[in-house]
Amino acid sequence: MSRRSHGLMAVWAEAQRQQQRQQEAQRRARAQQQRDQERQARDAERAMARMHRERQAAYRQQREADARRRTEELDARVATLTGLLADGCRAPAFSAAALRRPERIAEFAPGALAAPVPMPDPARYHAPTGGWHLGARRDRAQEEARARYEQDWFTAQAAESRRQAQLTAYRQQYDQWAAGALAEIRQHNSGIEELLAGLRDGHADAAVEYFSAALYSSTAWPEGFPRQIAAAYDPTARQLVLDWELPGYDIVPETRSVRYMPTADQEKETTRPAAQRRALYRDVLAQSMLLVLRDLFAADGHGTLDSVALNGFVDDVDPVTGRPAQVYLATVMAPRSAFDSFRLEQVGAVECLTEGLRGQLAARPDQRTAVRPVRLPGDVGGGVVSHGTQSEPDLYEMDPIAFENLIAELFRAMGMQAVTTQRSGDGGVDVDALDPDPIRGGKIVVQVKRYRNTVPPTAVRDLYGTVQSEGANKGVLVTTSRFGPGAHTFANGKPLSLIAGPELVDLLGRYGLRGRLGADAPSGPATADEAPDHNILGMNWSGEVALDVCALVCKGTSVLSDEHFVFYNNPRSPDGSVRMLPGFAPDRAAMQVRFEELPPDADRLVLVAAIDPQVDPDADLAGFTDARIRLLDASGEELGSLEVSDGRRGETALVLGSFRQRAGGDWDFVIGGRGFPGGLEALVQEYGIDVA
Repeated sequence: MSRRSHGLMAVWAEAQRQQQRQQEAQRRARAQQQRDQERQARDAERAMARMHRERQAAYRQQREADARRRTEELDARVATLTGLLADGCRAPAFSAAALRRPERIAEFAPGALAAPVPMPDPARYHAPTGGWHLGARRDRAQEEARARYEQDWFTAQAAESRRQAQLTAYRQQYDQWAAGALAEIRQHNSGIEELLAGLRDGHADAAVEYFSAALYSSTAWPEGFPRQIAAAYDPTARQLVLDWELPGYDIVPETRSVRYMPTADQEKETTRPAAQRRALYRDVLAQSMLLVLRDLFAADGHGTLDSVALNGFVDDVDPVTGRPAQVYLATVMAPRSAFDSFRLEQVGAVECLTEGLRGQLAARPDQRTAVRPVRLPGDVGGGVVSHGTQSEPDLYEMDPIAFENLIAELFRAMGMQAVTTQRSGDGGVDVDALDPDPIRGGKIVVQVKRYRNTVPPTAVRDLYGTVQSEGANKGVLVTTSRFGPGAHTFANGKPLSLIAGPELVDLLGRYGLRGRLGADAPSGPATADEAPDHNILGMNWSGEVALDVCALVCKGTSVLSDEHFVFYNNPRSPDGSVRMLPGFAPDRAAMQVRFEELPPDADRLVLVAAIDPQVDPDADLAGFTDARIRLLDASGEELGSLEVSDGRRGETALVLGSFRQRAGGDWDFVIGGRGFPGGLEALVQEYGIDVA
């Protein structure tokens, strides 16, 4: 082989070796990549397994925590029941001072009206100085500055005059309200003094009312305990005879504890032994009886009671007849002398009731084994006063504290937290409520007005001020009476809710509570003694079109009679509740309305406007724009502004809107907008007036 051939063979062999080395390197790289992928897959699998174990552990911990929480809630409920009497004895005793209202009226707060309108500063109206302001130019600049100053001064003076007039009117309105509120407080306190005088003299009605208020105002009772009372007072024996509702058997939780079972992934409830549950229920009944006696004797600062005959009952089914009945489970005749010798915080409740006071307690209250009452309220001569029983209490006659407690109970029934406030330092708040809803919830301040007359707009203004000062999310004004259109107009667009008497009764019934408005509840027009305020409806609009503004007193869409169509030829309704007034600046037309004096069968006051054919027979309502109705009170203060639809070309009469009576007796404004090309005659024909 030649040297050349030998060299080529060597090169070829080296190339072969290099190719083999590259292939080996690629093989090792692929093997390493496969090992890396397998390791990553194992790592991912281990991570998924670890995450699954962590999730399982977290889920189990959460379920176990939920079970522990439920068990803790059950233990806390049982602890509350076990310590009912001891905790109740630490609650403050009721006293007559709780019934009195402080003679304190919210101070006059005019707000922005208190600040005078600033007058323009003459020093700011000098003409600019400079080299080019010479001669006539300088004089002209000074004259223009003087003119601007005079115009601004007159504008400011006019604004100041309006402010002073509004401030005076607002002050008069406040003074009138303050005098009425103070008179109401003094009348209430005078009634309390009469009640206490009757209590000292041993009057039966006074004793029943006072001690019922003591039981209703007690803070010793946990949530869920009933408070139904029927009572009578025997002045000869100086004895209060009382029926008091006791809690049912379900007050004691049937479940003793809750445990999470991970293998079955469910909670297991351990039932409380029947004997233990029955014993605890008997103890709760005995504690309840002793706590009622404690509240009554502790509230008796006048020595009215020598003894109390107390019967505890449950609303249930009589096991003998199968009909609904009051089943008496406990009864006791408790002399004050014996009761005062006990230290209730340390007694055994069952032993104290049955042995210390010789009372009776059902051996099997869970099976409604009844006892015979020692004395019933009906056995006492005279009437029996019931509170919270099946006969609905009259909200007008209810004790003020009981009424506020009823409102607080209503808010609690609606799913909120609610407590009544103290009688002093409450800032105008009767009930503090908290809505736990994370979106619409928050702090709510509630004011309660047990009125017979219409609630004035000032009360709604005061509530709004309280909402702002308290930093609350909402304010609610609850009354046994009604609200006028001024109150609704002011509340519109603000975080305020107005609940009138009939709506309150409906809410109470809806949430399982009871209450009624007395037979003399205000359902019709106000009497002369009530001296109802009137409202003024001031009408204003843009454009030069001349209009007649009229009103129709209707039931539905029909006017009551031709005489109830109030216009230029009939300027007042038959009863004078609606009257035409001459327009006064800035209004071009006005009308006076006494909503409380409208006929009982009237539920709508329709306001209309029509072209005056005598002034401009060819005009239409195309020029009727930027219209509004100002709602003013009797003093002329503007309560709000109501929007009105613009007129349209070709139309010569327009329904502006109507005040419509709600179910609760209040009046709301509903905007109109329907136009008529045939003028006022075509419009009134739609409401049943026959135009000859």
